[in-house]
Amino acid sequence: MIGCDPATDIAVLKIYADGLKAIRFADSKQVQVGQIAIAVGNPYGFQYSLTAGVISALGRTLRSESGRLIDDVIQTDAALNPGNSGGPLVNSNGDVIGVNTAVILPAQGLCFAVSSNLAAFVAGKLILHGRVRRGYLGIAGQLINLTERIRLYNQLTTKTGVVVASVEADGVAGNSELKQGDIIVGFDGQPVATMDDLHRLLTDERIGRPVQLLALRANRRITLKVTPAELT
Repeated sequence: MIGCDPATDIAVLKIYADGLKAIRFADSKQVQVGQIAIAVGNPYGFQYSLTAGVISALGRTLRSESGRLIDDVIQTDAALNPGNSGGPLVNSNGDVIGVNTAVILPAQGLCFAVSSNLAAFVAGKLILHGRVRRGYLGIAGQLINLTERIRLYNQLTTKTGVVVASVEADGVAGNSELKQGDIIVGFDGQPVATMDDLHRLLTDERIGRPVQLLALRANRRITLKVTPAELT
């Protein structure tokens, strides 16, 4: 094992073998609800099993076994069972759009995968450094669509944002200016359209440094100041 990241339930393994061909990662930003999703894995030890379904929802938040929240999770009704975890969720072209991670039992058709963009980002950090050192805002967020009227009024370039579902007032991260219901659309001068964007911007360089955050409150654009802490 090269490294693991409990916050996203992703690990990188090095395989010593010849003649292997890497599968291609798709851009999970282009994934749409209703498109075909195919899960590959070894459920209950039945190797090379394949199930098919559709993308049910995007931008979900899921709590991992470690107790941490995994953001930007893809929901699908492609059947998953124990043993599917770590296997790819692919589109109709065979490109990876997610990494299968969890299923809610005894519900039917509630299966989840970490988005390919987030998985690729985490894998790169693990390969280079063996761990992921990331910033922490102390919030739970979810993808939300922005209406054309709100976008034009606030002169936004993104069609979506990240709505703050809850704020942890634990004193670790400087997030006192954020409120539940705020929609994050920018961070440190960069647009934020998805949780993937926020994850990539919460880098180790920003830990402990005051950063300007652009948000919508009551559909009006405001600028807040936050100080990311290190996620441990």
